Amino acid sequence: MRSSILACAAPVIVLITACSTAAQPARPPSPNDTVAKVGSTAILLSQVDDRALQQPAAAFGNARLGQALYLARRAALEELIGNQLMDAEAKARGIDRATLVEREIASAAPTPTDADITAWYQANQGRVQGAPLEQVRAPIKALLIEERMDAARERFIDTLKAKTPVTITLEAPRLEVASGGRPAKGPADAPIEMIEFSDFQCPFCQRANPTVQQVLSTYGDRIHFVYRHYPLPNHPNARPAAEAAACADEQGKFWPYHDQLFANPNKLATADLKQHAVELGLDSARFNTCVDTHQAAAVVDADIKEADRTGMSGTPAFFINGRSLDGAQPFDAFKRIIDEELQRKKR
Repeated sequence: MRSSILACAAPVIVLITACSTAAQPARPPSPNDTVAKVGSTAILLSQVDDRALQQPAAAFGNARLGQALYLARRAALEELIGNQLMDAEAKARGIDRATLVEREIASAAPTPTDADITAWYQANQGRVQGAPLEQVRAPIKALLIEERMDAARERFIDTLKAKTPVTITLEAPRLEVASGGRPAKGPADAPIEMIEFSDFQCPFCQRANPTVQQVLSTYGDRIHFVYRHYPLPNHPNARPAAEAAACADEQGKFWPYHDQLFANPNKLATADLKQHAVELGLDSARFNTCVDTHQAAAVVDADIKEADRTGMSGTPAFFINGRSLDGAQPFDAFKRIIDEELQRKKR
């Protein structure tokens, strides 16, 4: 996850996508390694690092060192690829890159209106830290402009990539993460294994859940999805909910119970957890005994231990074939990694 902070003279607007409390490639990369090709033009790791290593570590939030370095390199690589594609397109049109940007990107990123700014402000009260609208109007406008320009640039670059072959060989860090025999969807031999560590009381996990469902619907039997628990200590109802879900799993009802908890984030007290079981047709006496005597505590403890071993510090956290993706990321963030992994399987 790339977590950004937009600072100004007024209060700070913070982008947060996870509730919170490294692996390396087999061979250390060399500066002369080719990490991408645009058509027949190679991009070397040394070119990437000239840009990547200038970025502040804070730009990557709580990412582990290896992951932060990869994210910095990947962002720099995408910028280099985009610049090469735009330079080639500008040359083909007989114009310079600045003119191309104005025609194809800036024109597709309309200036935010006062209504846009007000809507963003009302929808992101937590991120403005209680500041009045007038005090943060300018940084909100700047943020919206940057987001729209980035989105327009990405769309335009995608059209250029469709015309010029681009191959990225920069290796992402991977970590061996155990599934632990936890509840899963999809075939065990699917080309993609996605393991989620989550917390039923975490608002970002609730936000991510529909995206996870979209991923599973989109990729079907190409994904083996595993759910593991990571209740955060600052969420008092998360641990009991996790144990209750594990108790439901003992009766073969984990996924309905999982869905029930995410659909009712304000109903995680013990009485609620037991009522959910009744509504889902579980054996109430067996379920209540499991909950009351903490029979599933060892399951949750084992999940927490595995999560801590990976170095993760917040929820939700995903490992896609061992590649880390932290926070409530949009569908496109999952799609990019999954598509790269599917392509990698074909090599």
